[in-house]
Amino acid sequence: MLKKIEGIVLNETQFRETSKIINVFTETGIKGLICKGAMNIKNKNRIPSMKLVLGNFNIYDKEDKLSTLADSDVINYFPHIRNDITLISYASYLCDLINQTLRQELNNEEVKIIYNIFKNALLKIEDGLNPMVITNILEVKLLDYLGVGLNLTNCTICGNKKDIVTLSSEKGGLLCRNCYHGERIIPLSIIKILNMYYLVDIKSISKLSIKEDIILEINRFLNNYYDDYTGLYLKSKDFLKTIEKL
Repeated sequence: MLKKIEGIVLNETQFRETSKIINVFTETGIKGLICKGAMNIKNKNRIPSMKLVLGNFNIYDKEDKLSTLADSDVINYFPHIRNDITLISYASYLCDLINQTLRQELNNEEVKIIYNIFKNALLKIEDGLNPMVITNILEVKLLDYLGVGLNLTNCTICGNKKDIVTLSSEKGGLLCRNCYHGERIIPLSIIKILNMYYLVDIKSISKLSIKEDIILEINRFLNNYYDDYTGLYLKSKDFLKTIEKL
């Protein structure tokens, strides 16, 4: 049965001599596709089956097996991202992070939400918005789906909503004055922006006006939080950290 799906290619693997297998992230989850002959330079599906392509894919659908790609139309090839080592590093990390997030127990609505967050994040990076900010926004939004949601409403130790002093990656959230024991002070202004990251619709962002020191502070905090609580080890993240230091 021929079926049309919209999706983003998360990864590709050569299959035999001239074909490849791709994993396409759609609103209903990851779909594995065999792309016959796609390694050949003149094959119509060579470019649409490459990693980091947003497209409409016409497939011969097999529910319990790999489906077969018939043909496809590219919606966005993300040329700006592809031509920049820093941007492609962010995009590759996001692909890996999404792959890990989808291994959690998620319902259909959650998968659909994650797909749209991911698609819009890539589109905003392609449009030239700060890739670190967009990546951090996506990271904040994914924490709940990874089962390690960030507490930004009350003290993570005692539950107090008043006298908040700082945000601690080690303690998992906000700390009030009574529960504070010398942890590094993160200004409340940064905590407010983190809340904005959690609430904002990425699709609605047209520009970003955040000071560089605040961007770096939030990125540092999220790096530590992911290291402490998610249990994820991604080579693409290590490479991205190296790129960020350059």
